[in-house]
Amino acid sequence: MEILENDSLIVKAKSQGAELCSIIRKSDGREFLWQADPKYWKRHSPVLFPIVGALWNNKMHQDDETYVMTQHGFARDSDFELLEQTHDTISYVLRANENTLRHYPYNFELKISYRLIDETVKVMWQVRNLEEKRIMHFQIGAHPAFNYMDYDPEAERQGYIKFDSSADTYKLSVIGQKGCLASSGETLKATDGTIRVNRHTFDHDAIILEKRQVQSVTLISPTHEPDLRVAFNAPVVGIWSPAHGSFAPFVCIEPWYGRCDREDYEGEFSDKEWMQHLKPGAQFNAEYLIDIL
Repeated sequence: MEILENDSLIVKAKSQGAELCSIIRKSDGREFLWQADPKYWKRHSPVLFPIVGALWNNKMHQDDETYVMTQHGFARDSDFELLEQTHDTISYVLRANENTLRHYPYNFELKISYRLIDETVKVMWQVRNLEEKRIMHFQIGAHPAFNYMDYDPEAERQGYIKFDSSADTYKLSVIGQKGCLASSGETLKATDGTIRVNRHTFDHDAIILEKRQVQSVTLISPTHEPDLRVAFNAPVVGIWSPAHGSFAPFVCIEPWYGRCDREDYEGEFSDKEWMQHLKPGAQFNAEYLIDIL
């Protein structure tokens, strides 16, 4: 376990999955990140790579070959190497190996870094295509889970979610069969860019907003206090909490450069929506911010 600390926060991460594990505010000792209780969900903040979401029937088709890969890809369960640690940054790296090549036919390098800046955690992704001749196709996404402020499993609501845009409706993509996208979407109703988190908010799995409808998501307490904000430039964001008939103690805010297959999709992996493409030797860089408010 690696640790970063400044006057405001203590941040912990681990090489297993290059996963962010803890964000503690020093002034009151509050833990903002979900602590992976398997009763609800066994993870903290997994990295999604080289796919986001599910492939139809867990199969990836590319260049007349078929590969099997389960939801969200293999990075979250892979052993990364600690590349570097400074006073404010931790960096991990995963390179293609015998195991990854069984599921994903590209030679890659994936670097995950966490930087502590005042009351902000900056998460940085770097993907390099190490292939000599082939274009590499991939997706990448985040899945951090945040504890609700003043969690009450018996309450009618756990607070609010505020988007940076002030719309009253958003186009919502809907999860259908086998964890893949249904053919028809829905409309998400909001009030000035704000939705109330109630018992039915996640009845149909994740809230998925595509085409950069939203570029930051703020969690607000039941007493209308801003709690934390996730800011990003990703084209898709997912918001999810497991439905157990009552509230789980956390909600995930997930910037994605990718998305699950549509139902019945059996086309080329490279032709999937929101696919990222890298020429040989090229590099992809992206980041998002977790602001403690």
